[in-house]
Amino acid sequence: MGNPSSRLHFLIKRCPNFYRKPHFLLGLAKDEKPIFNTAFCDQNVSRSPFSQTKQFSVGANDTFSDPIPVVATTRSPLDSSPTIDAGSSIRKPISLWPGMYHSPVTNALWEARSSIFERFSDATIDPTPQNDLIAKTPSKSRTSVLYKFSSDYVLREQYRNPWNEIRMGKLLEDLDALAGTISFKHCSSNDGTTRPLILVTASVDKMLLKKPIRVDTDLKIEGAVTWVGRSSMEIQLEVMQSSPEASSTSESLALTANFTFVARDSKTGKSAPINQISPKTETEKLLWEEAEERNKMRKVKRGERKKEIQGEEVNRLNELLAESRIFCDMPALADRDSILIKDTCLQNSLICQPQQRNIHGRIFGGFLMRRAFELAYATAYAFAGSAPCFVEVDHVDFLKPVDVGNFLRLKSCVLYTELENLSKPLINVEVVAHVMRPELRSSEVSNNFYFTFTVQQDSLKNGARVRNVVPGTEEEARRVIERMDAENS
Repeated sequence: MGNPSSRLHFLIKRCPNFYRKPHFLLGLAKDEKPIFNTAFCDQNVSRSPFSQTKQFSVGANDTFSDPIPVVATTRSPLDSSPTIDAGSSIRKPISLWPGMYHSPVTNALWEARSSIFERFSDATIDPTPQNDLIAKTPSKSRTSVLYKFSSDYVLREQYRNPWNEIRMGKLLEDLDALAGTISFKHCSSNDGTTRPLILVTASVDKMLLKKPIRVDTDLKIEGAVTWVGRSSMEIQLEVMQSSPEASSTSESLALTANFTFVARDSKTGKSAPINQISPKTETEKLLWEEAEERNKMRKVKRGERKKEIQGEEVNRLNELLAESRIFCDMPALADRDSILIKDTCLQNSLICQPQQRNIHGRIFGGFLMRRAFELAYATAYAFAGSAPCFVEVDHVDFLKPVDVGNFLRLKSCVLYTELENLSKPLINVEVVAHVMRPELRSSEVSNNFYFTFTVQQDSLKNGARVRNVVPGTEEEARRVIERMDAENS
């Protein structure tokens, strides 16, 4: 039984259902005993760590008194396997659970919001649409998640990038999952007899990194609903990480993000009204006013996009295109410190798998954000010639849902650079996601992502510098102007 392959053969023979849970075969060290679910075998063995999360109620009258614990989805060979409820995460109907898509935070959050679906799935009659709406305070939806990076080696390894920094793409993925849980909590009814709503990410406003995030120090993400419209809501999230020099909560704040979610009726697919919000404290009222102002600005911007570019903006177009004409007509004389947008492009494609779906059966928005960020990071890396540093998420649009089985293509480019401060040049990257249907010969844009990066000062030594980026077509010039205006507004 010393041979790993013989040991695996023995387990499969004695426990046939073991082979049906492929995620238990991951992360086994050479001398580590396999871990499997006792719900599928009568052997007296250790249970799986995949459900090491406390069951949290997310009813309308409940609050999370403690942060949701985050546990690693693989385990170290040095750790013992605690006794847990191995069936807690597999007894839900398969249609209500997000496939086999695992991350530490999504495990904890989907477990926390599962009681909503349990009430729905256990109902003997068809639930009615949500008509009797109530007003909730922001505190009713407030939820936090704690990462114990300082003491959990395996969890830390799951979030570490090659440069011993945090993987921002995974953190963005977790923020979207947390925002989804908060939206579910706000929209849930008191008695659980109303139909669950389909809640989807509509957009993400500017997400600015205020200080570097360490992967060896405990981290907390927290948020609540701050503003509600008829069928949409805004959720503000904060990422906090204490440090020896941080003497106040404000100094611990590393990142702030504002997510907008919209509600759809699960049967009709039409927009559905949601519970209103009733801010009580001065801070809650201030956050509501700020969110209301952002919502008005979004409506103004949507109206401005419909107007044709005239007057002064035509001159801006011509100025941007002037240098590109040199590249096209006299390339030998083009500025060597400039490069065309089309020459900075990268792309990748994937078939969306069932393991990447959310509780509604569509592709998890956080997964799309992570894939877009990682492509944007690679684009900035290839462009700058050194590992980039994340600065901010400028904006994210979720225009169309992405379904299981869709052929998704992500295309990225450096849209423009800001070189006024040569010690901290800014690289603005655009990622556009297209859902392609080869059978129908169609391609539609599902998402727009905009990220900003910079480079380490050490990489600018010996005369190295970040190049200016030039649009080569009028359509590219319009995109540049639109993003520059959005940045300055």
